[in-house]
Amino acid sequence: MFALSDIGVNRTCAGFSRRDFLQAGVLGSLTLPDLLANKALAAQAGLPLKDKCVVLLFLSGGPPHIEFFDPKMTAPKEIRSITGEVKTNIPGITFGGTFPKLAKMTNKFSVVRSYGSKNSSHTYHPVTVANNPLKASMSALYTKVAGTNHPDTGMPRNTLILPEVIDSNLKLGSNFETKALPTLTQAGDLGASYAAFNPAGGGEVNADMRLQIQPERLIDRRGLLGSLDGLRRDIDANGELESADKYQQQAFDTISRGVADAFDWSKEDPKTIARYDTRPLFDQKKLQKYHDMKRVSNLLGLQMLMARRMCESGCGFVTVSDCGWDYHANNNSPKNMAGIYPMGNQVDHAVSAFIEDVHQRGLSEKILLVVTGEMGRSPRINKNGGREHYGNLTSLLVSGGGLKMGQVIGRSDRTAAEPTTRPYDPKHLMNTIMHTLFDIGQLRVADGLPKSVIEAISGGSPIEELV
Repeated sequence: MFALSDIGVNRTCAGFSRRDFLQAGVLGSLTLPDLLANKALAAQAGLPLKDKCVVLLFLSGGPPHIEFFDPKMTAPKEIRSITGEVKTNIPGITFGGTFPKLAKMTNKFSVVRSYGSKNSSHTYHPVTVANNPLKASMSALYTKVAGTNHPDTGMPRNTLILPEVIDSNLKLGSNFETKALPTLTQAGDLGASYAAFNPAGGGEVNADMRLQIQPERLIDRRGLLGSLDGLRRDIDANGELESADKYQQQAFDTISRGVADAFDWSKEDPKTIARYDTRPLFDQKKLQKYHDMKRVSNLLGLQMLMARRMCESGCGFVTVSDCGWDYHANNNSPKNMAGIYPMGNQVDHAVSAFIEDVHQRGLSEKILLVVTGEMGRSPRINKNGGREHYGNLTSLLVSGGGLKMGQVIGRSDRTAAEPTTRPYDPKHLMNTIMHTLFDIGQLRVADGLPKSVIEAISGGSPIEELV
């Protein structure tokens, strides 16, 4: 067996203390060497996978849908966007005032103004699980069909990118997030092996070819590469691979190469890194002093760059978490929702950089980006200048994946309180994503998949204007 593992004391809000994140083992009943040896047979089996991947940017806390993409500037002052509005390149359509970059590239994405999460609490599974009977998130369902690791690169198919992946010195955890964040990528009845890989962990090399990497090594790209090179030399020197067949050796080379490629930013153009980088936009410590914003970071741009790299390395479903969107303005967050200005600008910068980058790389048809949160915010501003929890309308942006772009889908009423066109909810979103990832016709007749998994993935209907 060969695995890359996270066994260190966890400093993330996910609450994990130990899990294997790269393993030449659990791919259904196949080890990675088995899969490599039988790759041609697997191809002939007609797996229902499309050559697509999903990046889900989840804005935890409830991003205000009015300040995002439905500013309602003709409504009374206590309702309309506090950030004003900015014209887009779609005639008659405006976004909230913190999204000037996205407003100039609306041909590359679509916004759904009639989408609501139907959720008004800080739990994430109503969106990512969409009430399927298996209680499994979309990313876990994908992994159940696709396998836990990519057969060519060995990289995990299901990955969670937190700010700590970029900066291991962050100490952003809280009891609330420890309970809430795992619901973002929960595996439910499928079992823990299908939960998302969280790369902010560490450890050491074990005798059974298990590589466990210290957290700082994941941030120090050169150190990580040195560790992998050292592992290769050690195993070559002690002859552990001499008795292995060629597929076992190939499995080792596959995983070590895949990790090195995914985390090595030295090959990135410095201009690309600078285009993504959101650290210069604001001082995160000024917002972290508020209780509801302890997990705010200015690292979202680099998280999105890492997401793109993970997609290129074989991850089929990457979840990026950006926390701190709880805007009651009750002293647990700034009065008058002042945090929307730096945080909205960060989303505008990071998402526009990602969309621009994947288009320039010719990946826009392959990568589907989804930007949403667990809920929206109340249309009426409260006495402190904040907005309360609200599930009837929720921000939703979708880009790429071969779907129909350049649209603003649906409308809300004059106070952005209810949809006035066909309402969409998480079941429609989940079905849209699953139709992007899978050939549903092939999935329904695939051998070896539980009926419950097939039904969870293929049931329902997508957002019809997108497909």
